[in-house]
Amino acid sequence: MRRREFLGLGLGTTGALLLSQCSSGSSQSAAPGSTLAQAQFHTSEDGLLRFDLVAAAQRVKLGNRDANLLTYNGQVPGPRLEAKPGDTVQIRFTNRLSQPTNLHYHGLHIPPTGTGDNVFLEILPGEGHTYEFQIPQNHPAGTFWYHPHYHGLVAEQLFGGLAGLFVVRGELDEMPAIKAAQEAFLVLKDFALDRSGNIPNPGHMAQMTGRIGDLLTANGQFNPSLEIPSGGLLRLRLLNASTSRFFWLSLEEHPFHLIATDGGAIASPIALNDLVLAPGERVEVLVQGNQAPRPYRLLNQPFNPAQGMMGGGMMGGGMMGRGMMGGSPNRGTTETVATLTYNGAIAPLSLPTQLMAVEPLPEPQTTRQFTLNHGMGMVFLINGQAFDHSRIDTQVALNTVEDWEIVNTGTMAHPFHVHTNKFQIISRNGQPAPYAAWKDVVLVSPGETVRIRMPFRDYTGKTVYHCHVLDHEDRGMMGTLDIQPA
Repeated sequence: MRRREFLGLGLGTTGALLLSQCSSGSSQSAAPGSTLAQAQFHTSEDGLLRFDLVAAAQRVKLGNRDANLLTYNGQVPGPRLEAKPGDTVQIRFTNRLSQPTNLHYHGLHIPPTGTGDNVFLEILPGEGHTYEFQIPQNHPAGTFWYHPHYHGLVAEQLFGGLAGLFVVRGELDEMPAIKAAQEAFLVLKDFALDRSGNIPNPGHMAQMTGRIGDLLTANGQFNPSLEIPSGGLLRLRLLNASTSRFFWLSLEEHPFHLIATDGGAIASPIALNDLVLAPGERVEVLVQGNQAPRPYRLLNQPFNPAQGMMGGGMMGGGMMGRGMMGGSPNRGTTETVATLTYNGAIAPLSLPTQLMAVEPLPEPQTTRQFTLNHGMGMVFLINGQAFDHSRIDTQVALNTVEDWEIVNTGTMAHPFHVHTNKFQIISRNGQPAPYAAWKDVVLVSPGETVRIRMPFRDYTGKTVYHCHVLDHEDRGMMGTLDIQPA
């Protein structure tokens, strides 16, 4: 088995129920489909990103299928939003769903209260809310995203299609080698459809293990094609926007060269044979166009995260990759997510040797422990408690640094996500991370202890941390974090 890299220490629920019994057809395709579609994108002008966003149920095309999905502005995925450090963002959001909802700006370092990344808001059907915040001047460039975060309905609404990219452009984008590369965004997401194009009800077991669909899409397409010129570089910006599914990706005869994780660039590129993306994780890689000009498949192998933790050395930074012995594929077959084709030729471009320095963090003032497990019935717990919106679970002080030990004593894997502030992974089961990277999702598999180090900067107020297998979050695996003035 080739070397496998785990992004964000990520992996997901064990034994997640495939909803294929309700689906008609498969996303697997031997031949590439249409050219990779890029969502409509809207960028800031003169320091302002102003945009109207509407959540509504709509019948849309999902690959070659007609599907009744939940959409942002009638699209799956939703429009891509782009801003720069220092910009003001004003999003006028309208809820035309039949349920309450709201927005979470996943990975952005912005206020968690008021008109910012306030996941405690309830926007009722037919109502609206204007989100307004400023991207900090020192915010890193990166691949972020937006999705619903109304507790109890998050999994259902995301599985229904509600997700979109939020990109911050900055210093990394201006580096000559990065600027010269072609850029493609891939929003990876699974769906389940019945013969009428409706999403089936998941049932109790799927909600317990995490709902998974058998239709794999990239930007709402089945096996789209993307191009690279001979000699060129392709910058792939990948998001796992699935509710529960993990993606184990490799590109035939082309290694990935990792340049950025959830929270931005790493110090220098790292070559990977393959990588695993947990739900909510993002990664940026460069691909060199240095092979014979023919089609090459971007492959996804079925993966059971709870069986994948038998390896040795770690790849660090949040990726804790392993030379794996375990983690053999579970049910399902390898599928083609997209196909890379060659078109034209240019003078060969070189990979960058250096990227962006990752800030070293000081020793923590405090160390806390968070134990992840499940209780009786359909309840998931952190430190023995299910989420209660009226309770403060953790209180920290602004301008401090803490270590959090995330301990999984259960039988399912849990990608652990923290809002508002990003972190660095220090160790997994005592093994130090070999390099630094900024993350906001980290996988904690059964029997593991993962230590993360997090600075609490700039913003006070209530926010949350939770499992990003979103059925687990909805069923209790979330806590409230209160950041108090120093």
